[in-house]
Amino acid sequence: MNYLVKPQPTMVQNATSGKGVLVLHAWWGLNDFFKGLCDRLGKEGFIALAPDLYHGATASTIAEAEKLRSKLKRDTVMQEISQAARELHDLCGASQPGIGLIGFSLGGFWALWLAEQKATPAAATVVFYGTRNGEYTESHSAFQFHFAETDEYVSASGIKKQQKSLKAAGRQAEFYTYPGTTHWFFENDRPEAYHPQAAGLAWERSLEFLKAHL
Repeated sequence: MNYLVKPQPTMVQNATSGKGVLVLHAWWGLNDFFKGLCDRLGKEGFIALAPDLYHGATASTIAEAEKLRSKLKRDTVMQEISQAARELHDLCGASQPGIGLIGFSLGGFWALWLAEQKATPAAATVVFYGTRNGEYTESHSAFQFHFAETDEYVSASGIKKQQKSLKAAGRQAEFYTYPGTTHWFFENDRPEAYHPQAAGLAWERSLEFLKAHL
């Protein structure tokens, strides 16, 4: 079941009309951290919607996460994410031309896929420790990336390819790397990787970016 958070009526003129952000979870599933992230976005005045790609299942270990990810069906994921984006866009109202995307690792890959699509109403895409080879000339989105200094899941060559493809497409893109960090540094439920200083700075940059482009 998708997780939806709307800002308090006192924060926006109409709680069902505003700026929307689609949150795409990492391979752990739609756990309490990603639901909490939606709550944080709601407190900033955004309508936040997180599709549950695992349909209720979550993982706490890498082995469990790999197993859940292996069960994903590409066509189903594309359909569910696209539907969630349309739902969010409708919730935001006709006055809002686009929505924001924020994805983490696995979710970052799918955020980039969604932003690549010509018909997607994505205006701002934030990706944490993820890349995707693609063709972005039809995209209407600006992009912001947050990478760990040491990351066994994201290669330096992959980052360079990402930079090259976005530059070739003429898309605005920001790339940040955080010293002393590893994969999952933003997620406070991953004590082996969580880096509070880097996470705080990345959050500030993400909010500034989303507010500037939505």
